Amino acid sequence: MEWEAVIGLEIHSQLATNSKIFSGASTTYGAEPNTQACAIDLGMPGVLPVVNKEVVRMAAMFGLAIEAEMGEYSVFARKNYFYPDLPKGYQISQFELPIVGKGHLDIELEDGTTKRIGVTRAHLEEDAGKSLHEDFHGMTGIDLNRAGTPLLEIVSEPDMRSAKEAVAYMKKMHSLVTYLGISDGNMQEGSFRCDANVSVRLKGEEEFGTRTEIKNINSFRFVERAIEHEIERQIEILESGGEIIQETRLYDADKDETRSMRSKEEANDYRYFPDPDLLPVVMDQAVLDAARDSMPELSDARKARFIDQYGLRGEDAGQITASREMADFFEAALEVSGGSDAKIVANWVIGEFSGALNREGLSVQEAPVSAAMLGQLVKRILDNTISGKIAKEVFEAMWQGEGDADVIIEQKGMKQVTDTGAIEVMVDEVLANNPKQVENYRNAEEQKRGKMIGFFVGQIMKASKGKANPALVNELLKKKLDS
Repeated sequence: MEWEAVIGLEIHSQLATNSKIFSGASTTYGAEPNTQACAIDLGMPGVLPVVNKEVVRMAAMFGLAIEAEMGEYSVFARKNYFYPDLPKGYQISQFELPIVGKGHLDIELEDGTTKRIGVTRAHLEEDAGKSLHEDFHGMTGIDLNRAGTPLLEIVSEPDMRSAKEAVAYMKKMHSLVTYLGISDGNMQEGSFRCDANVSVRLKGEEEFGTRTEIKNINSFRFVERAIEHEIERQIEILESGGEIIQETRLYDADKDETRSMRSKEEANDYRYFPDPDLLPVVMDQAVLDAARDSMPELSDARKARFIDQYGLRGEDAGQITASREMADFFEAALEVSGGSDAKIVANWVIGEFSGALNREGLSVQEAPVSAAMLGQLVKRILDNTISGKIAKEVFEAMWQGEGDADVIIEQKGMKQVTDTGAIEVMVDEVLANNPKQVENYRNAEEQKRGKMIGFFVGQIMKASKGKANPALVNELLKKKLDS
């Protein structure tokens, strides 16, 4: 039997506000437990929530970016359930009238084709606190710092058919919210996480199978692994004659498996009703216009511009513009380099720079090599001060904090030899010391000479300690060998 997966994601993106969604308490990460929860967050008697105006603007920007139907009139509701880290006994969310309606997001698949994923809705809500188990023997600690932190929950249509498609969608959504500046997207800190709804059906069937929900996955790698494991688990049960139970499951990364948490709740289990303490949110044209005016150039538009303006390959442009920080870094480095060769700057950003970031586990902002430093390095390659090979040594020295390119080149005597007379002396010496190889070269067919000349180039570069200009070396060698 040939099975097909049906996948939808619910992404929770923390909004990058300085204060919480209904109170003035700080949202700064890493504070001591229970030091950033005020009376409103704790649900104390007599307190009243007030909507943070900034979360409305950010939601509007998101809705415009996915070309969504905007909820001109949206309502906050109480979602009732009891859990130790939910101090009020309910969560303020949105249900029947969300702030963002139907929209879409286009993703690029591995074969280069584009697929449109529908977005059902995006609604505003407050986060709950956090239960801590590892530091308390036989007890649970409650940290309410996160209580009231603003979230935008983005619910997709069940349009994805593989774990790889789900990861591509999640990455594109991560890129979008960070480009817009409405979220820092920090997955380690819980600013961007998702729940995955997974079911399987026989290929060709129209009806969906019974779905399970995998809660709180906070890395792209774990999303892929969790979904793949859940697909395999469901197929195995169905092929054995069993039935899938609609439930909420947890992914255990250490064991690479999902396990049951609880039966899946339905909307009526939460007894939603409009929050009597909060007025409806009216999104007028002025709010939408202000949101539209504050929107930056988004990744798809920037990718197209990089291809058109700078002549980059689609794959390279896509890799650079996937992150707003990386795209900004590239353009800043290109400007410092003189702007004459975007392709070489792109090669350095994608190659040495990105490789070093991945090796050290750093973000663009944390890199010890700034855009100005990389641009200066490329400038020295373009003006023949150093060769590409020496530039890699200079880059490593910059990464280790030894200074900028000019300082390192000067201190280590790395300037490229471009004096024709000096290089000619080295060429003559290498040819005189290798008469047999010269004879073999001259007796060889023309098509074989291209490979054979590499021996002489290597000897000259060795004699010059890598400083001889490769183009001049090749030019003088060929002239003398062919004469």
